[in-house]
Amino acid sequence: MIWANDVVQGVALGGLYALLGYGLAVVFGVMKFTNVAHGDLAVVAAYLAAGLVAVGHLSTPEAIVLTVPVFAVLGYVGQRVLLQASLNRGAPTALLVTFGLSIVIESGLQQFLTATPHNLQIGALSNQLSIGSKITVSYLDLAFLIVAVVVLIVLQLLLSASGLGRQFRAVPDGRGAAELSAVGQGHLFGIAGAIAMVAVAIAGTSYGLYSVVDPTTGSTQLLLLAFEAVVIGGLGSLWGTLAGGILLGVVQQIGAQISPSDQLLAPQLFFLAMLLIRPEGVTGRRQLA
Repeated sequence: MIWANDVVQGVALGGLYALLGYGLAVVFGVMKFTNVAHGDLAVVAAYLAAGLVAVGHLSTPEAIVLTVPVFAVLGYVGQRVLLQASLNRGAPTALLVTFGLSIVIESGLQQFLTATPHNLQIGALSNQLSIGSKITVSYLDLAFLIVAVVVLIVLQLLLSASGLGRQFRAVPDGRGAAELSAVGQGHLFGIAGAIAMVAVAIAGTSYGLYSVVDPTTGSTQLLLLAFEAVVIGGLGSLWGTLAGGILLGVVQQIGAQISPSDQLLAPQLFFLAMLLIRPEGVTGRRQLA
């Protein structure tokens, strides 16, 4: 039953890791590059929500709800103003630009907001749910899993079962295909950037509920977890990202059961094993789906 408890807790925690990966999967699936600033942007979302709670005297749920549309606007404007020009020069240039953005965000947070860790709290989610006599899982982890599934369904419908999704899938065929869909590539990528940043805002504020964040958390933890979930699941696959996040969560919990020192090592070893055994990911998908 101990192992069953670890699996249940790992599946629930995997929802958080999937949330961290969705934005990265959207960017890669539509624009075919990896946003290295992904983790740092998630940290900014957590800091913004914490600031709204502390300065604006909002409740944590209100702060999270307000953070999401702010990030949607930032995603669209940032894509059109900052990233589109670099993408026109090729994915490697965009990769370097986001690397520079990551450094700027981390340095800016340290300079203007200090390195003091911040977190978010919702008291009602701090309790544990007991399943039988041996299995317990926190309401917070269950909330992560539920939100991850809901976000996945919304993204799946939006990106795969709508006219907008068809336009996104036309982009890899070339600029002409996108223009034939009556939408300019820049505007289309701006919408994709807004969608990705909504996912980033949800992920960053969720992680702020799970643990403390500081200016270095994005580059040292969140980007790595997001990247691993996306790669394990299959690049560009949203369902695969959920599967990858759950696998990471389960492996982490089992590793912690074997030895506390293996809690962080086990997921990294699993990631390396997946790269060797099945580099295409569990779904084998390399496009947005």
